[in-house]
Amino acid sequence: MLGDVTFKYSFVLYFLAIIPVMIFWYWKRNKKLTPDVTFSSFKIFDAIKPTLKERLVHLPFVLRTIAVLLLIISLARPQSFSTGENVYTEGIDIAVLLDISGSMLAEDFKPNRLEAAKDVIDEFIAGRTSDKIGLVVFAGKSFTQCPLTIDYSVLRNLLKDIESGMIVDGTAIGLAIANGVNRLKDSKAKSKIIILLTDGINNAGEIDPITAANIAQTFGIRVYTVGVGSEGKAPYPFQTPFGIQYQMVPVQIDEEILQQVADITDGYYFRATNNKKLEEIYNEIDKMEKTRVEITSYRNAKELFYNWAGFGLLLLLLEMILTRTYLRRLP
Repeated sequence: MLGDVTFKYSFVLYFLAIIPVMIFWYWKRNKKLTPDVTFSSFKIFDAIKPTLKERLVHLPFVLRTIAVLLLIISLARPQSFSTGENVYTEGIDIAVLLDISGSMLAEDFKPNRLEAAKDVIDEFIAGRTSDKIGLVVFAGKSFTQCPLTIDYSVLRNLLKDIESGMIVDGTAIGLAIANGVNRLKDSKAKSKIIILLTDGINNAGEIDPITAANIAQTFGIRVYTVGVGSEGKAPYPFQTPFGIQYQMVPVQIDEEILQQVADITDGYYFRATNNKKLEEIYNEIDKMEKTRVEITSYRNAKELFYNWAGFGLLLLLLEMILTRTYLRRLP
């Protein structure tokens, strides 16, 4: 009963020592008040059973003792505490920019660059908890596949639907960055980032990557750039009248531009040459941009004084009623 209870004035509990004193005093007093009558034998009383009143003769004292015990405990001010934690998250707004140009079908990644990127991005989204994430796809043009959201199930379903050929072919890196900036510029989040993944050279769009990077920097948006593609040449599937045939095509990634974009915005440039390296890159970004979590502990006290005191006073009242009515002792 007292397992989860603490006492504000615990020194009051020393007064519980009065309980054994009361019991001893009652025993001595009751012994003096019991008349001494000498009988040669008690056999004549064997057939006489004690009445209910005789059985309850000590009940008033028991009630009074318990009442005193409860009142002393109540004066010690018993309290129970509820504890917990308030968690405040300061989320990050993230725009994921995914290149879906034809070159992303190259199979130096398994099953190809695009599907490998989708798998890693899906795992990245699944690892977030309170960050808003938006998805932008680009090739020769750029459009928003999903605006900023914390509904990760919807976002992941839209990610699965992405295919190469949805947009006119090309690589509009600058336009994609500008689109990502447009998603993030009005955000109130403390941290705003763009993760750009591409395997090519900017060759389309009205905005060049450096101009777009300067715009991102103006709005306090950090850009992480990821170049995907093996070194040298990569197998690329071509549709022919005789079915799909593979040719080795040069891997062309404008690493210098991607590095400049990252430097301008205080971000980082990464190069992924295989599936494992791509996964490691997103894990590294995830660690660098984890949501800041602030935990505040609390401890609330609940006063139990009224319960103990109320029950003690109720027992005292019951004792007074019994001693003046049913259990009244006559001289």
